[in-house]
This record gives sequence, structure tokens and C-alpha cells, in this order.
Amino acid sequence: MRIDVVTIFPEFFDGPLHISIVGRALASGIVQVHCHDLRNWTSDPHRTVDDAPYGGGAGMVMKPEPFFAAVEELRGDGAPPVVAFTPCGVPLTQEKVQELAAVPHLILLCGRYEGIDQRVHEALVTDEISLGDYVLSGGELPALVLIDAIVRLLPGAVGNDQSPVTDSFSDGLLEHPHYTRPAVFRGMAVPDVLIRGNHAEVARWRRRMSLLRTLQRRPDLLAKVELSREDEKLLAEQN
Repeated sequence: MRIDVVTIFPEFFDGPLHISIVGRALASGIVQVHCHDLRNWTSDPHRTVDDAPYGGGAGMVMKPEPFFAAVEELRGDGAPPVVAFTPCGVPLTQEKVQELAAVPHLILLCGRYEGIDQRVHEALVTDEISLGDYVLSGGELPALVLIDAIVRLLPGAVGNDQSPVTDSFSDGLLEHPHYTRPAVFRGMAVPDVLIRGNHAEVARWRRRMSLLRTLQRRPDLLAKVELSREDEKLLAEQN
């Protein structure tokens, strides 16, 4: 998979892209991430990427010309998804991550200031994404979040391929609690079912705890999941 990132701060990505899962995936060739300086597609001596907004108001708006030139060059003869990060976008979900992880090429546009000229959104952008109901200084952090979420789904990126399959949101639910040694720490004991070694009981306990945790913390998620009769039985046991 190839991911092209267009930003005025390509150095923003230097550290995060070269550690942990993403770093290993880059080193092994599972994914290619190329960070491009938007100013390379400007045509004036000052390499200008922003201008005052029409209609007045505070702040600056990122100009359309560099983004059009960048996307048209980077996409070549293909038609990769073009993602822009904006508070007006749809919230990022695991479902969207899975969708984007399935494409061979992706272009991410990182805005700054008051945002990117609307004509870029209308003519080039295929997906507008928001991380939540708050405002960041630019699209670089959301781009890193999306890259990390995508890469861990790529085959071979995670040491155990089952890990992404059982993560929170993968089946619409929050994940069950996790425990490791010691069995008792400061008077707090690991649930006995996890120690006995009965795999069927462990799986049943984990499913029950996943359902219960989702009911308690994110009932909106649970309302979207089609529960089996066994799921309903497990939930009833907890009530």
C-alpha cells in the first residue's frame, strides 16, 4: 500500500512514522508513506500556500492551486481516495479504517489555518474525516492517527494477525478487559476463569465482558449490533 501525505510540515512525521508497528511495516515494505511539502507545488517566489478569506474575517485560508497540482501529480492515472481532515467531516470509525486499508493507494491532505479552499473539497476530496468534536491546529495529527489505524490492519504489520481482528470496534463492540501476571496484585485478583485454562469458558467470559462493557460505556454501539441468542443470554446473566 502507498500513502501520500501533503502537508506544509513534512518534518512533523519524521519521528512517529519510524517507531513501533508503523516503523516496522515501513522497513519491511508492507506500506510506503511519502510526506510531501505542499510548497513544492507553488509557483510564486515566496512559495505562498495561503491567502486572506473572501468576505473578510480572521485567519487565512489555504489556496486551491497547490493542492490541485499536488493531487493531480500524485494520483497519476489512478483514482485513489483523497482524504481531508476537517471538523465538518464524518467521525473516523473502524469501519472507515477497514475500507481505506483495502485500497492500494491513498492521498491525505493536511490543512492548516482556517482550512482549505472549499473548491479543493468539492473537486478533489472523496472523504472528509474528523477525529472528534474539537479543533486541532492542522491535519497532521489526524493523518498520523489514520495511518497508524490503517497500517495495523495490513497483513504482516502486527506480529499476531488475530490482534486487529479482536480489537475494540472490529465487531462493533468494545473489547473485553485484559490481565497478565501476577495473578494477585495489591489484593486485586485476576478472574478465576482466565486461570483455569478452559478455553471455551474463557471465550464465553470474554464475549460476555465485551457485551457488558459496551452496554455500560457505549450503548449507542450496542444498539447497532445484531445480537445472537447467546449474546442476549450472556447479557441477561449480567443483569
